[in-house]
Amino acid sequence: MKLGSNRKQKLIELGPDALADALLNIAVHSDEADDLIKQLIATPKENIQRFKNKLSGLKRRKRFISWRESASFARELEMLLRDLKAGVDDPLNGIELVAAFYKADNTIFEMCDDSSGNIGDVFRYDAKELFVNYARRCADKDKIANIILKVNQKDNYGIRDTLIDCAGECLPEEAIRTMIATLQKWADKEKDEYGKRHHLRLIESLARQIKDAKLFEKTRIASRGKLSTAAIIDIARVYLESGDVETAHSWLKKIPEGETYQAYERDKLLEEIYQKQGNSEKLTELLFQKFRSHHSTDTLQAFLDVIGHDKWDEVVADEVVQILKADRLQESDAEFLISIGKIDEAEAYLLGRADQLDGDYYGSLLSLAEAMESENRHLVTSLIYRSLLVSILERGYTKAYPHGIRYLKKLDKLSEAVTDWKEFNTHEAFKEQIIEAHGRKRSFWSKYEVKK
Repeated sequence: MKLGSNRKQKLIELGPDALADALLNIAVHSDEADDLIKQLIATPKENIQRFKNKLSGLKRRKRFISWRESASFARELEMLLRDLKAGVDDPLNGIELVAAFYKADNTIFEMCDDSSGNIGDVFRYDAKELFVNYARRCADKDKIANIILKVNQKDNYGIRDTLIDCAGECLPEEAIRTMIATLQKWADKEKDEYGKRHHLRLIESLARQIKDAKLFEKTRIASRGKLSTAAIIDIARVYLESGDVETAHSWLKKIPEGETYQAYERDKLLEEIYQKQGNSEKLTELLFQKFRSHHSTDTLQAFLDVIGHDKWDEVVADEVVQILKADRLQESDAEFLISIGKIDEAEAYLLGRADQLDGDYYGSLLSLAEAMESENRHLVTSLIYRSLLVSILERGYTKAYPHGIRYLKKLDKLSEAVTDWKEFNTHEAFKEQIIEAHGRKRSFWSKYEVKK
């Protein structure tokens, strides 16, 4: 913060002439800078015209924009919206022009590859923020509601509903209920199933925003018929948000026992429900099951927050025993043992399940190797690096060969510190094995020999 303030002060001290010259020099080499200068020196009326000209100019473009160019195109659209922001102060005029931007979605998305999501984000964030800012200042709330509905009569790219999803930020409940009535009429008249679901989804969003859980439930049932686990969780969530804890709980009870789909979302809701109900017994049971199914410092902390942190030693001791009893390797359990300072136990856990180490799980294994190495546990570190190296060689993944070479060099060095290989192959024996199995991968070995 101080660095930024200091630089700003120094720029101010340069004076307007120096800054103007610098901006003009930058503009020679940057179209974005040139456009910014034009925006800064334009009158509000000129900036409005710049916005309109740019928007209509998009329709005349013939060249397709690849995903590699999407970030640059997104910045161009952001600048277009800045022209609007700089030119329009009247809120209703601003709302109408932002709506025009949303209506240009077909043109914009048909001319580009937005697999990166950069273009969509301009609609979801920049344009939405501008719309809400204007709408909050606009007194004619019914007019705003009508504009949002008109934009959302069709939504081919699933982006216009952004304005529905933010209606609660700028409209009173009365206006939103009028919108819901209109959307319901559209849904009732709609013969196309997709179109009907589109209108009903918009009603769901508005019902959630005004915390009308019964309407949300009714609409979701009308839209989907037989409710999935995800739909049940959504309904329960809206009841909980509306303050009806018991109905939320009753909906979650409809999920079949043993269902694992969206279990995390269900358990988060149950946790909040038990807290609001003051049901410490059920809350304790739930948090213990979460901790046991996924050992981490976070799940441990949540459990201890309920039963008391004075139980830390007791809980950890019991759970370490359970972890060491398990036959199946869970990298997260090893990470947990390390995180709570049980290094000896983590080493024993990994050594006892070394045959299950799978180098395809690069992210978790590499962090385990680094943690074990920092504790000078050279044997188990070597076994983890072996699994990472073997995975690369077996897949013949040439782009990862530099990593494999680094792992092998690391193994060469670690072997000097291992005094007892226990029942595992020595480094020399391991090296002979991989040479025998992968010796023909000359691009790997040639680089290893050169770098060695």
